[in-house]
Amino acid sequence: MSLSRKKSLTALLAQAESGEHSLKRTLDAKNLIALGIGAIIGAGLFVRTAAASAEAAGPAVTLSFIVAAIGCAFAGLCYAEFAAMIPIAGSAYTYAYCTMGEMVAWTIGWALILEYALGAATVSIAWSEYLNKLLGGVIPYEWCHSPMEVSPDGVHGIFNAPALLILFLLSLLLIKGTEESATVNSIIVFIKMAIVLLFIALGWQFVNGANHTPYMIPEGTPGHEDFFTFGWGGILRGAGIVFFAFIGFDAVSTAAQEAKRPERDMPIGIMGSLAVCTVLYILFAHVLTGVANWQEFKIAGKEASVAYAISKYMPGYEWLATSVTVAILAGFSSVILVMLLGQSRVFFSMANDGLLPKVFSDLHPKFRTPYKSNMILFVFVGLFAGFIPGSLAGDLTSIGTLFAFIVVSIGVWILRRKSPDLRRPFRTPLVPIVPILAVVVCSAMIIGLDRFTQLTAFAWMLLGFVVYFAYSRSASKLNQ
Repeated sequence: MSLSRKKSLTALLAQAESGEHSLKRTLDAKNLIALGIGAIIGAGLFVRTAAASAEAAGPAVTLSFIVAAIGCAFAGLCYAEFAAMIPIAGSAYTYAYCTMGEMVAWTIGWALILEYALGAATVSIAWSEYLNKLLGGVIPYEWCHSPMEVSPDGVHGIFNAPALLILFLLSLLLIKGTEESATVNSIIVFIKMAIVLLFIALGWQFVNGANHTPYMIPEGTPGHEDFFTFGWGGILRGAGIVFFAFIGFDAVSTAAQEAKRPERDMPIGIMGSLAVCTVLYILFAHVLTGVANWQEFKIAGKEASVAYAISKYMPGYEWLATSVTVAILAGFSSVILVMLLGQSRVFFSMANDGLLPKVFSDLHPKFRTPYKSNMILFVFVGLFAGFIPGSLAGDLTSIGTLFAFIVVSIGVWILRRKSPDLRRPFRTPLVPIVPILAVVVCSAMIIGLDRFTQLTAFAWMLLGFVVYFAYSRSASKLNQ
């Protein structure tokens, strides 16, 4: 049994239209762009901007966003080619299956659990924290923290009830249908984009030009002696920090099997959402670092950096600080929704291929959604969110994402060489230059992560290999 056995492209496309066992095509380009924005704009915009500015880039954090966006664009172009050509649920897992074989496909499918399931759990924990902040701390400590956490007053957590609640509600929504989920996501996206645009528009009049001078952190600035904490080096490190605010656009590709016209809509959805978010990020960063001096973010604001800037430097707009908290909650909600959608679709594809039990691919007789997979995911993600602190997740979500980017970029190059005559409704430009640049940028991001995260991800992958050789390899439909 070869570890590199591949699924044929013909079989993949036939699977997408296999009658009763195919997902319902309900999404158009606008839905997919909203889906991408829903996954991308979370708390990262409100938190990572100030962090990157204070730690490395200063006012030039706007340039950091541009550098990070270019790196994402390389991978996004590769995703767009595959998503248009192979409109199957499963994203990077599916693409790897037809280009690099079953073993690599299993590896990436297992790694995507870090991005989607663990990501949804981590974000739901943060959602709980911000909800309690918005409500003035009315939720008792023990009911919004895990048993592994203790308050300064010695109160032990029992379980994180708000995190479980949001996961449950969004899981029910996903079971009801992708179209309904996309509609709710579009409403959430409208709310948080409106607040982001409101901050940009109102904050622009409070921008102090002196806060943008000098634009880059000068060499010799106290606390910024390292090369990557001033000048262009600082901009590069800032790009590494804000890169994670872009994670999510790849989740659009997991919904390829539910797109009405995937050949046209998938590239628009992936690149369109990335373009919209990049413009918003640059404008947002320009206003934030203009309203408050970047050095203040070292000691003031922290996660509430935007609210801090509004409260101190925008008199009369204190209500906007509350609105930002609402935007963060809305952002978290849409991120969780898209993460759960992406994970269930990856499991759906893996179960269809026999690499996971059939229960993960069972469709609801009326809604045509993988409802059992959604229910199992709620239990799995809910156990993490309810009983484990969010801090343990670290950067594992990011390492799973970056690994997926690398595999997809390599896959585009391989398929171009092996099957140059295949119909490609969208073609990644400048192959192999664009895929190589994507691999280089993403590999550098992985190398830059801390050693604990790297070792934990390695241990997770070892567990995945045990599952593959104990069950999936023999259960695979290609083996039969």
